[in-house]
Amino acid sequence: MIKPDRITTTTCPYCGVGCTLQLHVKDDFIYKVTSPFDSPVNHGNLCVKGRFGYDFVYHPKRTTTPLVRRYLLEGKTIFDIRPSADELRVSNIEFSNTGSPWDWVETDWDTALNLTADNLVRIYQRDGSDAMAVYCCAKATNEDNYLLQKMYRALFRTNNVDHCTRLCHAGSVVALQQAVGSSAMSNTAGQVIMNDVFIVTGSNTTENHPIIALQMKEAVQKHGAKMIVVDPRRIELVDMAEMWLPLKPGTNVPVFSAMAHVIVKENLVNWEFVNSRTEGFNEYIESLEKFTPEYAEEISGVPAEDIRKAARLYANAKNAAIYWGMGISQLSHGTASALALIHLAFLTGHIGRDGTGLNPLRGQNNVQGASDMGAMPFHYPGYMRVDNPDNRAKWEKVWNIEEGGLSLKLGLTTTEILSHAHEGGVRALYIMGENPMMSEPNLNETRKHIQQLEFIVAQDIFINESGAFADVFLPATPFAEKDGTFSNTDRRVQRVRAAHPPRGEARPDWQIICDLALRLESRLGLATAHWAYSNPEEILREMAGVNTDYAGITYERIEKEGLIYPVPTLDHPGTPTLFTDSFPRGKGKFHQLDYIPVMEEADDEFPFILTTGRVLEHWHGGSMTRNSALNEAYPEARVEIHPADADIHGIKNNDPVRVKSRRGEVVLRASVTEKTTVGVVFIPFHFAEAAANLLTNDALDPQALIPEFKACAVQVFPAKRKDLPNPEVILDRGRY
Repeated sequence: MIKPDRITTTTCPYCGVGCTLQLHVKDDFIYKVTSPFDSPVNHGNLCVKGRFGYDFVYHPKRTTTPLVRRYLLEGKTIFDIRPSADELRVSNIEFSNTGSPWDWVETDWDTALNLTADNLVRIYQRDGSDAMAVYCCAKATNEDNYLLQKMYRALFRTNNVDHCTRLCHAGSVVALQQAVGSSAMSNTAGQVIMNDVFIVTGSNTTENHPIIALQMKEAVQKHGAKMIVVDPRRIELVDMAEMWLPLKPGTNVPVFSAMAHVIVKENLVNWEFVNSRTEGFNEYIESLEKFTPEYAEEISGVPAEDIRKAARLYANAKNAAIYWGMGISQLSHGTASALALIHLAFLTGHIGRDGTGLNPLRGQNNVQGASDMGAMPFHYPGYMRVDNPDNRAKWEKVWNIEEGGLSLKLGLTTTEILSHAHEGGVRALYIMGENPMMSEPNLNETRKHIQQLEFIVAQDIFINESGAFADVFLPATPFAEKDGTFSNTDRRVQRVRAAHPPRGEARPDWQIICDLALRLESRLGLATAHWAYSNPEEILREMAGVNTDYAGITYERIEKEGLIYPVPTLDHPGTPTLFTDSFPRGKGKFHQLDYIPVMEEADDEFPFILTTGRVLEHWHGGSMTRNSALNEAYPEARVEIHPADADIHGIKNNDPVRVKSRRGEVVLRASVTEKTTVGVVFIPFHFAEAAANLLTNDALDPQALIPEFKACAVQVFPAKRKDLPNPEVILDRGRY
């Protein structure tokens, strides 16, 4: 039996649950992961990713030395070279020494950072703030994200700052801000055991948030709660649900508005709550009139009587809550979908108490924290609007910037940055840990956009599909080699601790940013913001000096189990349940809603609706899990298709099939299963060799600017076995 040199307690780097991990280390190598039973988040439970998905840290493909393109060492820019077709083949694990200007060249940190600073400053001084943009990262720490948005705002005076929240819960964020003035979960996931009724919608919780799913199962099996699942797919939770409403993708607004219609018509409204805590009710009621259960059935396919039954269950409960995922937000009407859920809580008063609430389940380990840190184009840390002069003045003081120096101009979102990559638009892009060449919709179009950029910096642990387009690669450290904090979906701020030193020349993100910022300041002739931090806690405390939600959080206070913000003072215990007396905006606001169909409905040419998502064994773009032993458990992409549809189209289980949309096509194997419904197919988005986002629609929610990942029209037909992609083949990559 191996005896560890040490056991390091840290936080899981995968989904938003934020499980506590104990990393067992021998000779600077993690050989086992466990979890303490006294963890308030996961009580010793871990999913397959948390327990076994750590070996990517040691994968031979991990890049641990700074890299630059040969042409940069020769003093040239991308537009000075004309790579041939052969030179377009850029490997992420091999370095040809042909002398081509396109070759990666290993270099030292000074050279890599100086070239980065020189080119960023060159473009900024030539084209101004609008030419600069940055992707922060929901996998990085709070401290990393705070510094990166600070660097771009303080030094380049731009708000072109965003991260993957734009691609997951932006619709939820906008809806919650409009309705209550806050965008986080109102309660904690663990409070599900206090529910006697709860709704799960747009969330395959057992695969996306497995530990929360365990708590949901406990609520049903041990505490007698009744669960209502609203989802186009027959997810695992359906097996223990009181009701399953299998709606057609994109019909959330009619179904939930019809439930509201029943609550109003049958006088199940909590009038005391509506009258004292909300506004806009009368106008909302007028817009609700058309959403009868029969109208919703016609659009969604959910029987009217089931809608009535679900509405009565939820409204008559003592404690009821709603938990939702990206099946609500990733639509061209994602904001309206989330508002329809919020209205149910307002009508019944199921908010502001323990065991109730509105709970969007955040997908990535620190997507909540990155948003809190201001990694968004419209907000400074603490969700302070950038176009408010008073907010600007607060951050100018902290960052030692001249009065009026920060920009009041709203920045570009993730979905707008690349579409603005052209002459007169965005010319330089800094990517920390994100992978737009996997996560953006309509990837063929994304590729065209990214090729128009003049200078790209990738700061990551692997050269992924986006990093292959970079001019400079800065090797960062994964969770096991860094210190800092993550904020989970419960708003719990928890410690991240390094288990061993960085591999090779890799450095923690915050150190890379500080080193680069000092070089930028020197070239720009500035001496403003403070960059000489001795540790990550200094960074967090600087941010908390303005963002009062974090004011009472120190590393000492979260040494054992974290604190749930808001924590406004150093002696405050944290706030698991929000809105007990009021909402941040004062009164909760009802909004009038209309039903707007998905942008691309099925037709004779493309008769299926494609929806996308995750599987248990993998996570997002696959940079971590597909470089892990987990890849052996789920090694290739598959498309789920209902047996009735498969029979009509002559498709058998495991057959190779071609899935085609108006934007692209992929070849992969079929899984014939009743997990999906007739007319709906499902593809996970983790596999570059069969990237689901080659197919998806880049139509945007006009308010949240989030793409419609959850619904687009496709055709599915048999393919030849030889057409199946080989996941071991390195994809052709390159800038031009």
